[in-house]
Amino acid sequence: MVELEIRAATPTDAEDVLTFWKESAKGTSVSDDVNGVTRLVERDPEALILAVADGRIVGSVIAGWDGWRASLYRLAVLPSHRRRGVSTVLLRAAEERFAALGGRRVDAMVLEENETGRLVWTAAGYERQDQWRRWVKPLTD
Repeated sequence: MVELEIRAATPTDAEDVLTFWKESAKGTSVSDDVNGVTRLVERDPEALILAVADGRIVGSVIAGWDGWRASLYRLAVLPSHRRRGVSTVLLRAAEERFAALGGRRVDAMVLEENETGRLVWTAAGYERQDQWRRWVKPLTD
């Protein structure tokens, strides 16, 4: 495994996070802009967890906690750093955060067509729940 610094993102990381997601994450979000990332970090300073190696973001996960649910989003690892334990370390940090906050279960958002992601989540002990579906409504055009 590479030498990693695991830390919470700061508002000044927003541009680098967006660049990292373009290279490393599957799919896009309506919040994929500097304002969206900055709002997340300012609202919950511990939610966006980064893995940094040699000063570069090599992994991320959003560990969102609303007091009721523990939800994971945007687990991503730089392609050149995959299969080195980065996602394992990020998930451990997120799960420890949730446990400390009183979380009882963790949900993960995974794109259906993200086969690599499904394999990672399965290997980490997560199970797909077919009885649930996500319903969305954009608040902006």
